[in-house]
Amino acid sequence: MTRYGLVCLLLGAMAWAQAANPMSTPAAGQSGAPANGAANPAQSNEAEASKVAPDAPVITLNGVCANASPDKAADPNCKTVITRAEFEKILEAVQPNMPPRVRRQFATRYASALAMAQKAQEMGLDQGPKFEERLKLARIQILSQAFNQAVQEKAGQISDQDLDDYYKNHVADYEEADMQRIFIPHSQQAPASKVKLSDAAEQKRQKDSEEIMKKEADKLHTRAVAGEDFTKLQEEAYQLAAIKTKPPSTKMTDLRRNGLPADQVSVMDLKTGEISAVFSDQSGYFIYKVGKKEVEPLDKVKDEVKASLRTQRMQDQMQAAQKSATPVLDESYFGPEMPPTHGMQLPSPTGGPSTKPPGASPK
Repeated sequence: MTRYGLVCLLLGAMAWAQAANPMSTPAAGQSGAPANGAANPAQSNEAEASKVAPDAPVITLNGVCANASPDKAADPNCKTVITRAEFEKILEAVQPNMPPRVRRQFATRYASALAMAQKAQEMGLDQGPKFEERLKLARIQILSQAFNQAVQEKAGQISDQDLDDYYKNHVADYEEADMQRIFIPHSQQAPASKVKLSDAAEQKRQKDSEEIMKKEADKLHTRAVAGEDFTKLQEEAYQLAAIKTKPPSTKMTDLRRNGLPADQVSVMDLKTGEISAVFSDQSGYFIYKVGKKEVEPLDKVKDEVKASLRTQRMQDQMQAAQKSATPVLDESYFGPEMPPTHGMQLPSPTGGPSTKPPGASPK
């Protein structure tokens, strides 16, 4: 089997194996659980597999000569024997802890790929500049995936001191507050008109409507500061906007900075009982009143802190690697820079879909 064939197989197998769903183990008493205390099939298979000796053959492929020269590869008496130790070494490179059911399917595909690789070698497809370029591309993909995996593993090595330091430096992220909020729509809902308005008349109507609601937001803010009930003020805002649906609740609990729009995060800096300024966006106006505030203790958010620190470390490492070599492209050849395509990666050396690095996805 050629090196290129093995590389392509592993790249394809990574995507396939990661997408496969491990067999679930039903809990006792659930539908599908083994009756009369019988062992779960997956567990039984795993137990039997563990009894197989490391040097025992687990795959025997007749008609395929391992590492044979092209003139001997077609010998029907040839065979390739793969021991348990050899097969598990392959699994470790592709997907550690592969479930038994998936493992069997992978073994079948692996054997099939070995047979096709031998036929390709007999046809001389492992020679020539095109093959060499594909081999280079495959090597780049494997190395980039190895780097990605190494970064993930290193980022996950987090001590208690690391957690404590990160928590102290980001304690504001774990502060929660109860709040009340009034939402004032940006404009009024216009009643159905029996006469079609001109563009100029429609623009004037819209502008007047927006001005009315803007003034109303300022009035409601003054009344909120004076201590009037937020629920009552919210109802009045919807009445003036001619919105027939029920107004939203003004109560918001356990709100954090990451639960607010970026331009409204400053609300978290207010003290209990204080009223915010009027915030505005395309949908309307917002007025907040801060209630009880407290910081979640580290022992309660430990897992969350660990995940955040791990993500930050991974992002820092990836950005540092990318910034270490900035490409300069000839625009006369490539054209002007375009918005990045989400999820774009290196083309696969096999001509099929590219393999994503382990763990690559949006949080």
